[in-house]
Parts: sequence; structure tokens; C-alpha cells
Amino acid sequence: MSEAEATVAGDSNNRPTTYRLPHAKAGMLAFLLSEVAFFSTLITTYVVFLRETRAADPGPAQVFKDDMPLVLAATICLLASSVTIHLAEGAMRRGSRESFLGFWGLTILLGVTFLACTGKEWYKLINHFGLTISRNMFGSTFFTLVGFHAAHVTVGLVSLSIIWRLALRREVSAQNPTGVEVVSWYWHFVDGVWIVVFSLVYLIGR
Repeated sequence: MSEAEATVAGDSNNRPTTYRLPHAKAGMLAFLLSEVAFFSTLITTYVVFLRETRAADPGPAQVFKDDMPLVLAATICLLASSVTIHLAEGAMRRGSRESFLGFWGLTILLGVTFLACTGKEWYKLINHFGLTISRNMFGSTFFTLVGFHAAHVTVGLVSLSIIWRLALRREVSAQNPTGVEVVSWYWHFVDGVWIVVFSLVYLIGR
């Protein structure tokens, strides 16, 4: 059987209805649940050592003093990408291939911009402040948490690029939407995690 089954509420004749969930969707849901546990551990660790990170030299108040415009720009790009990927899904369901390719490509561009901003921020932290993952508690927790998120964004961009290439070859359509949907779920998850990370590291953690 290629699909997972679940019995849900019955129909008008009180007969049970079987809902078939494709394995790709079931697998992605299971994966995202494991990722929730993974990031919850990293976030909890950051919270536990919050006092030490604030007192570190250099610490967040010092290194983030002039970085907020860059971080805010990166955040806007990532959150905007959730909008564009949603619009791309809608275009696919309507059968508008050109709109799908446009919005999906814009999602990729916004994600790449986010990573470019992150790379620029890290360059400054390392070269101007000497902050590395082994420098102090702040460096260890910051680069671990933000670094793993950046790694997940990178994986998402690879997946988005694969779907975009398949769409160019007309192998993605409203009749075959599963790949688009599961990648979209993953991307929305990555964006949601960033909201928590941004709030904790750049706002509360300062």
C-alpha cells in the first residue's frame, strides 16, 4: 500500500470513512515532529545559559548593537518567503505554471538573501569581535542555535531548487502536488522556528 490510512468520522449513512495519507506527507509530519524536539532542546539550552551569555565578553548587547537593521532585513526576507511559497502553491492548484515558477523562484531568492545576510553577520562577529563557537558561552550557544537553523534553511533551499527544476520540466502539476506540499510544510516550519530564535537571541537575550 502506497498510502497510510486512518479511519475518521463516518459519512451520512454512518459508515466509517478512510482517509488516505500519502507516505511522503506522513513521513514529513514525523520528521517535523522530530525537528520540533530537536530545536526545543537547542532553545532550552540557550535559555538555561542566558545569564552566562549576557555576561560574556563579547556578549549579545555588544555584538548586536549595530546589527539589528541587517538582522531585521534577513527576518523580513524569510517571513516574506512564507507568503511567496503560499502564493506558489495557490498558483499550482490553479494550473498557472508561470505564476508558480515565479513565486517559487522568488521564495528561493528570498531564502538565499537570508543566508547572505547571516553570512555577512557572522563575518563581522568573527573578524571584528573575535566571536567564535569556542570563544565563550555566548559564542557556543549562538553559533549552535543559529547555525543549525541556517543549515535547515540550506536544506530547504536545495529542496526548493529541485522542485523548481522539476516544474521547469513539467513534472510538477496540480495532479501531482505532494512534493510541493511537503517542501512547503518544511519551509513554513523553518520560518516559524526563526521567529522563536530571533525573539530569543536578538530581543530577549540582549
